[in-house]
Amino acid sequence: MKAPRVAPEVRPGQFVHIRIPHLNEALLRRPFSVYQAEGDRLSVLYKDIGRGTHAMSSLKIGESINLIGPLGRPYPIHQDGGFPVLVAGGYGMAALYLVARNQPTKGIAFFGGATATDILCVPEFEALGWEVCVSTESGEVGTQGIVTHTLDAWLAREGAGKTMEFFACGPNAMLRAVADRAVRFNTTAWISMDRNMGCGVGACLTCVQKVRDQNGADWKWARVCTEGPVFECREIVWDDE
Repeated sequence: MKAPRVAPEVRPGQFVHIRIPHLNEALLRRPFSVYQAEGDRLSVLYKDIGRGTHAMSSLKIGESINLIGPLGRPYPIHQDGGFPVLVAGGYGMAALYLVARNQPTKGIAFFGGATATDILCVPEFEALGWEVCVSTESGEVGTQGIVTHTLDAWLAREGAGKTMEFFACGPNAMLRAVADRAVRFNTTAWISMDRNMGCGVGACLTCVQKVRDQNGADWKWARVCTEGPVFECREIVWDDE
């Protein structure tokens, strides 16, 4: 879509809050990670799985969309960071494309999904100069299994002595697994937390997440839409802690 006031301001990992077109009964906007942003244009990546996304799929060239953005805390891009390792589950690769495009160092990306239809954007990441490793639970494409198994195999070969920096987006179980590996390798993991959002601008407190306070001894609530969605993994208090 053409969004001249939004697209130039987008940073990796931020999102837009879209009012669903042709669905008057939809009171709340829906958040979508910005997949690509170039000049005055941006794009989102979505799957037709419900009333909202089905209504979006009926949009035609020339129609207008009402959106708010860019929103949220982005992924940091460090000029002197470690070797970048991207981990995406489901359609998490949408939030990571701008990370890959803006990284000064090309790294490796791990994409996982249930079936082949869940694996998208591989040519786009490879065109940026990234190595992409694919895994599917069905075994249709790439290595059979979950994405962290493929990541573990790579870490066993390449991880020792390597300074890395993880960037992840996907289901919470996958994010927790990436966080555990970052702690084990004494490195940093930037993870994009997924919580149901209402307003998207920090007013409704629907998307709160437990995070550690400054001294790490206690916790507090953080709004994923404003203080997140990106957190360093050690900030997160997981549900079983």
